[in-house]
Formats: sequence, C-alpha cells, structure tokens
Amino acid sequence: MKIGLITKEWPPHVYGGAGVHALQLTQALRSKIEVDVHTFGKNGDAAPTDATNHPLSDSFASLNPALAALITDIEIAHAVDGVDLLHSHTWYANMGGHLGGLLHGVPHVITAHSLEPDRPWKAEQLGGGYAISSWAEKNAYENADAIIAVSNGMRTDVLKAYPDLDPAKVHVILNGVDTEAFAPTTDPAIANHYGITGRYAIFIGRITRQKGLAHLLLAWHEVNPDVGLVLAAGNADEPGIGREIQELIEGLQKERANIWWIQERLSLDHMKVLLTGADLFLCPSIYEPLGIVNLEAMACETAVLASRVGGIPEVVQDGITGQLVDYNGDGPAFETAFARAANELLAQPGKLKEFGIAGRKRAIADFSWDAIADQTIALYSRVIASRKK
Repeated sequence: MKIGLITKEWPPHVYGGAGVHALQLTQALRSKIEVDVHTFGKNGDAAPTDATNHPLSDSFASLNPALAALITDIEIAHAVDGVDLLHSHTWYANMGGHLGGLLHGVPHVITAHSLEPDRPWKAEQLGGGYAISSWAEKNAYENADAIIAVSNGMRTDVLKAYPDLDPAKVHVILNGVDTEAFAPTTDPAIANHYGITGRYAIFIGRITRQKGLAHLLLAWHEVNPDVGLVLAAGNADEPGIGREIQELIEGLQKERANIWWIQERLSLDHMKVLLTGADLFLCPSIYEPLGIVNLEAMACETAVLASRVGGIPEVVQDGITGQLVDYNGDGPAFETAFARAANELLAQPGKLKEFGIAGRKRAIADFSWDAIADQTIALYSRVIASRKK
C-alpha cells in the first residue's frame, strides 16, 4: 500500500497540533506502509529528504493566503500520481487531496483537525479569503471517501457543520502522543536560559482566538501572584490579535516580575523540560477538536487545567488527570471560574502530583501512535476496497 499524505505543515514549519499530528502519524505509518509526503514548504528551504516541498512562486506572494493555498493544491494534485490513496490534513491541503483524487482516480481521506464554520474569527486573518477557505473545505469534505475525526466531539461537529455528509463516512481515530519523546525531563539550565525561577504554570500555543489566551491573561490577575506564568506563545494569526496579546502580557508584567513570554517556537528538548517543571499546564481554549498539547503535558507528568470544549474531555479526565472549566461563550464568567480553579489546584501540590502521574499513565495506555497507525491503515484498506467494488 502506498499513500500520498498532503499537509501544509512539515518540519521546519510546524506551528500547531495539525502539523505535529501529520509528522508523528507519518513516522508511525512508515514503519508499516509506504508514505509519500507532499507539503507546502517555503522558498529558500533546503529540499527535505522525507517529503516533497511545493513552495509558492514569489510572483504569487501578494495573493490572499486562501488563493495562494489553492495554487499550491493544484500543483500538489498534479504531483501525487502513483499512490493508492490520498490523505489530506487541514483545509489548506484538502483541495490538493480532492483534486488529486479526481485527477488520478484514487480515494481521498481527510483528517478533520478543525472546521472553518466553527472558526469565524479566521476572517480576521484571511479577510475575504475566509469565504474561499470555507468553500474549499465544504467541497472537499462532501466529496471525500472518508473523514477521520480526531475525537468524538469533533465527529459531532463535522456532521453538524456538513449535514449532507453520510455519517458512515465519518470515523473517530484519536490523536496520539510520543511518550518516549515527551517524558518527565529535568534540566535546570533550560529554566535558567529563560530566566524562569520559582513555581510556575505554563501555556504553550499559537496566538489565535481559538486558544483562549486573552481569557487566560485576564484571569491571571486573580491568580496567586507567588506562582509565575510561562507563556510560550507566538505566530499570531494576524497583527490585530498579536497587538492585543502583547498589550495584555505587558500589562501583567507591569504588575508581576514572574511573567515570562517566550515568542520563539520551543524545541522539543526545551518544551519537555518546561512542561515537566510546571506545576500546572493551562489550556483555556474556546475551540479545540482534541488538543495534542494536553497530551504532551500529560506525558511529562504535568497536571492540566483546561476548558471543557470540543475533544478536550476525551483527553483530560476531570478530577483524575486534571480539572475542566466550563466555557459557554461568557468570557468574564469563564475567566473568573478559570482563575478560581487555578488557585484551588495550585494550593494542592499533592493533588497536582497525583494528576500528573495519572496523566502519563493515561497517555501511554490510550494514545499510542502505533495503535493509531494501525487503525488508520485499516481504514485505508476499507476505503480502497470499497472503491474497487
């Protein structure tokens, strides 16, 4: 079996959970089947040995990002000949899979990491391109041979967003985590590198509306000032939210000396040390199909405080591996509840340790990439066989 996997994100340009998923799934699949990876890449990148880059010509640099993605998708669709099935990740790549499937007569499978109808704030980033990204996603989903939802909550969202889909085509295969790469790791030199001292909680994520970072920053004014806050947050979706977050962080830093903002993407070595050293991992997302970073924190034996949205409750077991806070669209109420929960947990170091130990056990037992690869290959086989009938 030979699969063509299409993804916008690939090293060195991995900035979100979808990119982590595509990379780690590919690594697990390649121990079992042949996988050709086609990725967007950027001009000037060294040619990767494990993927084919399709960088956009400089002549298209001024295009809206949605139009630019479609141009790259067309190039990828032309290039993916000779595979048994195409598997695309995120709307950026979905049309590459859809058009490639039509062109070469092979089935197309989509992994649903997020949904454009559920992210109206993307209009801030894409402008009129949001209508194009929404059109591209809808057409790709409604014509796909199968859709993989990364959580049961995501499956529900997919069928709600696209009611014309046959529910039998939407399958749940959870995200995974590499529990060998992400494991409890201590190295005081790394905290020293960032100037981090004392107890701290940590947020790791992109600066985007869905991650709820503004809510966290507003809530933190009410959290015990003896506990610091590490914010590994960068890659703003668009300048407006970038400025908003910067102002909120700077406001906190004026009140407290123990607020550390790391804007560059953390390396794996730094990330697992900072996760291990944290009393608490914070995930205040207002939209989250699953949340790989919660799994990464759990794998490092760190307790998680998260919002009860999307697929997060399928990862973070409330009262066992962490605590969940309801979010219903009322920002101030959520911020108050999140701060209260943070204070309660941070006052119980023993409970945090218990949650952390239970979290790693759960990550190892239930979120193995090897098992996820087997489930994915089984779906590929069924889809390919169905096409041959």
